[in-house]
Amino acid sequence: MTETGPGTVPETAERDDLEGLYGVTGELVDAVYDAVHENRREAIAPLIAGLHEADLADLLEHLGSADRAVVVEHIPDDIFAEVVSHLDETVREELLEKLDTRRLAAVVAELETDDAVDLIEDLDEEDQRELLDAVPAGDRLLYEEALAWPEYSAGRLMRREVVAIPSMWTVGETIDFMRSDTELPDDFYNLVVVDPAHKPVGTLPVSRVLRSSRPELLTAIMNEDIRPIPVTMDQEDVAFLFRQYAMVEGPVVDEAGRLVGVITVDDVVEVMEEEHEDDILKLAGVGEDDYYSAVMATTRSRFSWLLVNLFTAIAASGVIAFFDAAIEKVVALAVLMPIVASMGGNAGTQTLTVTVRALATRELSPGGTLRAVAKESLVGLINGVVFAVLMGVITWTWFADPILGGVLATAMVANLLIAGLAGTLIPLGLERWGADPAVASGVFLTTVTDVVGFFVFLGLGSVILL
Repeated sequence: MTETGPGTVPETAERDDLEGLYGVTGELVDAVYDAVHENRREAIAPLIAGLHEADLADLLEHLGSADRAVVVEHIPDDIFAEVVSHLDETVREELLEKLDTRRLAAVVAELETDDAVDLIEDLDEEDQRELLDAVPAGDRLLYEEALAWPEYSAGRLMRREVVAIPSMWTVGETIDFMRSDTELPDDFYNLVVVDPAHKPVGTLPVSRVLRSSRPELLTAIMNEDIRPIPVTMDQEDVAFLFRQYAMVEGPVVDEAGRLVGVITVDDVVEVMEEEHEDDILKLAGVGEDDYYSAVMATTRSRFSWLLVNLFTAIAASGVIAFFDAAIEKVVALAVLMPIVASMGGNAGTQTLTVTVRALATRELSPGGTLRAVAKESLVGLINGVVFAVLMGVITWTWFADPILGGVLATAMVANLLIAGLAGTLIPLGLERWGADPAVASGVFLTTVTDVVGFFVFLGLGSVILL
């Protein structure tokens, strides 16, 4: 891993409006860095004391690999597990590789099941087995069951610690139960009311229980409008449910409809962030977030899409080569070519981004496809006409040639219209064929706008100007 020097803190950490709210500052990173490199180990613990677990994770991410290992030794065991759960995946994997099985098992024991499973699934099969053998048998069964569910499913996302209350209970019985010695989650907001078959029939905020009289039945005050989440549901669909219905928690059920866990909104927020980040990275031809990866690993991950881009660029260059005679005679064509391609590419990217987002958030329904294509095509046409007039006048003035201005204006209208069409149709087509539109759309779009832009502009120039 590439070593990171002191003070490499995100710009947001330096903003005045976060002063006092954000735990990691450039000064703190510098101080910890100096303490490590000046071998003043006793100064590290006071420097990091009182930091939130998430801020400690940020601090570790700002340090290099060797410095990070030193600071980890000074993080108290009672909060170390939470720090690990906040780490970037790449940094976390590197850190876990250096922990012995005993401390790793202690970390897992401190986490709720959803965070524990998230950590365990990142280990290779041999390390997973060794760790599972080191945890208590009851916990091991829960983890193995969760790992058996499909990756990115509700079963991997859910927390097994859930407060399930029988539907025949009263408010008083429920309060007594929550105050008893029964082991309950550290934090919970809703109670899940279940029938005798352990199937959820309603949910109940704790606040409503506390405000109701003791003799009142739970069935009289519970929310009956619940949406149980199948344990095999994809996490993207789970996120859609939470966003669509403003859910805070959702009960998860198995194939028989029995309650097996609960998904909380904090986990869904992470899913949304991961999915959006994933789409953004894929649009740029980056398979995954490699900010913390080593140089060679990052180089290999980006090489394949750069290779694809190379061949598409050669295709666009082939169109230019076809009109090399026209370019030799009218040098102005070579000067103006980048304008046509750039405008088409940027307009297409705008449309592409909106369309991919609409597909990801399910805002683009099958019935709205035609309307979306028509709208984006019209937007491309209108923008094409406006910029055609503007560039036509500029070209006329620049080269004192109204015909050349007319050629550029016509090519501009055609390319922006095609950009609007391609920016919508390419991701829609990839989605229908079962491909991820966020991955390949950008490459196809760039090829279409470049080839069409060059062909129309140079073709018209060859016919009209020569």
